[in-house]
Amino acid sequence: MNNNNTLTTKPSRILYIMLRIGNIEHSVEFYQNVLGMHELRRETFTKGRFTLIFLGYDSKSPNAMIELTYNWDAHNYVIGSGYGHIALEVTNIYEACKEFKEKGVNILLEPGPMTYAADETGKREVIAFIEDPDGYKIELVEVSKS
Repeated sequence: MNNNNTLTTKPSRILYIMLRIGNIEHSVEFYQNVLGMHELRRETFTKGRFTLIFLGYDSKSPNAMIELTYNWDAHNYVIGSGYGHIALEVTNIYEACKEFKEKGVNILLEPGPMTYAADETGKREVIAFIEDPDGYKIELVEVSKS
């Protein structure tokens, strides 16, 4: 692959990450009421038989969004082995996971320091993993205030 950083047409930011969902109400409720995102826009394509719901934290900034794609005729998906996870920043991971549990969210990995430290810095992030209603993994990363 050519690593030419002098291109004038190179992409400049991440717009959104698309996830296929099986139930609009369950997924939107999770991303809004559990993760605190806001529905930024919804687009319905009747002839194509699908609906797009864009969610994010701030519509006034260039932050990346989540695009939930609901295909009207398909409700079950197999998440491929190439999919990893979405990562979200939190300031108090232990309190966040406690609140998520109270809301019935499946905690895949309880909060705690990563098993391994980065070779370059020796830093061990404090992380946890949760799961959305369609089984997508979401990593929570506690960001230190220093």
